[in-house]
Amino acid sequence: MQEVLSMTYLWLKAGHIIFIIFWMAGLFMLPRFYVYHQEATEGSAEAEQWVERENKLRKIILLPSIIIVWVLGLLLASTIGAWSQGWFHAKLLFVVLLSAYHMWLIGYGKKLARGERPLKGKTLRLLNEVPGLTVAIIVILVIVKPF
Repeated sequence: MQEVLSMTYLWLKAGHIIFIIFWMAGLFMLPRFYVYHQEATEGSAEAEQWVERENKLRKIILLPSIIIVWVLGLLLASTIGAWSQGWFHAKLLFVVLLSAYHMWLIGYGKKLARGERPLKGKTLRLLNEVPGLTVAIIVILVIVKPF
């Protein structure tokens, strides 16, 4: 199995990067959708359209992307023997945190769909920075491998 994974390493890596881009695009878009959703009048046709858009983004882009990122990432880690390397443990921690953020966003979207609006637009705009900062740290850990 290890030999097969080694032969397909570059394909795994390319797929992993491609789906990271899709995942990040979705994570950047979803909080922005939530801002617009919150600014729409509760119960209006516009608010309903935002619920539909959010659901499509989650089901068509975010869910498949996070699954593929995790599967390919774990295969890559096994291929290069990353499990014993400190940088990988740190990267894995940040990926877990980013995945938790993703799940939190899903929960927040469900609240919005029910008409609840616990956060202000400004807070959602600030939360929009979480994926960018997190992925910057992850890229540094993967490229620089500081430990």
